[in-house]
Amino acid sequence: MAGSPPVAERLGLDSFHFVKRHVVMLIPTIALMIFFSFLDLRNMRLISLISFLVIVGLLIITPFLGTEIKGAKRWLNLGGFSLQASEFLKPVFCMMNAWIFSHLSKQFPAVRPWQLSIGLFCCMAFLLLLQPDLGMTVVITAIWAVQFFMTGLSFQVIAIIGISGIVGLFGAYFLFPHVSDRINKFLFVTDDKFGASYQIEKSLNAFRNGGLWGQGPGEGVYKKHLPDAHADFIFSVAGEEFGLIVCAILVGVFGVIFFRTLVQFNRERNFFAIIAGVGLVVSFTFQAVINMSSALNLIPTKGMTLPFVSYGGSSLLALGIHTGLILGLTRRRMEQR
Repeated sequence: MAGSPPVAERLGLDSFHFVKRHVVMLIPTIALMIFFSFLDLRNMRLISLISFLVIVGLLIITPFLGTEIKGAKRWLNLGGFSLQASEFLKPVFCMMNAWIFSHLSKQFPAVRPWQLSIGLFCCMAFLLLLQPDLGMTVVITAIWAVQFFMTGLSFQVIAIIGISGIVGLFGAYFLFPHVSDRINKFLFVTDDKFGASYQIEKSLNAFRNGGLWGQGPGEGVYKKHLPDAHADFIFSVAGEEFGLIVCAILVGVFGVIFFRTLVQFNRERNFFAIIAGVGLVVSFTFQAVINMSSALNLIPTKGMTLPFVSYGGSSLLALGIHTGLILGLTRRRMEQR
């Protein structure tokens, strides 16, 4: 309600256009959350597999039939609704990778799980980079690395993964112009050639203007100059209108969710639930960290929503599935295969 009215007015829409759409999208989001939270482990795997196959199909056609926005084709127009398939990839990727490590070795002894996991990750990263969506690729990489690490890796393998990640970032810098532009603006902010990006400059000014207690609800000034104030830079709006205290509370909420969930999985005995659950909570928290760090210019800017706070239909629905799976994996139940 604080960040979206200026964006809606610039687009010639009703002031609360995005607020109304956000509230409407909350209904199926809550329904998905409840549905997935009541699934047992067997049905979780089955539905995740079916969903994964559908999402992979959507990712394949997105570079060809997707709508281009800011130089990237990440959205499919389905009957007036813009669907970002990559948002739904995160939860089902966690589930598929966990299934590979926990069950595949038992069902198919001749197949080495780590080889199939690497192959799955490489295919997903390739489909995301075709759009291109480097930010989502980084999130998927973080999920895969954490789940891979939990299965027991030697230091040699960890070193190889780390070096590969660094090489991949260098490659992205030289292959994708928008990536190099953002990194240059982040690293050489004092250089006249690059300077700070317009959005980052306004974002930091919003935090400065907010101070400790903020300017008050609806009193923000810099949100009027932030093109993505309702989405990528919603944290900046919170900083200006509600101040450092509320921003710290918001960070604390994500921190509590992260550590509380890890405590729950520390008590878990089912290997599949542990691998899947930790991947899910890392994905959820890492997305929040990327959004807030970008707004504070701690990392190069990346278009990624703040979970349940930013506007975004696909993001909201995917987060409903995400949190529903976490709730389902952490609830008390009889021991299952």
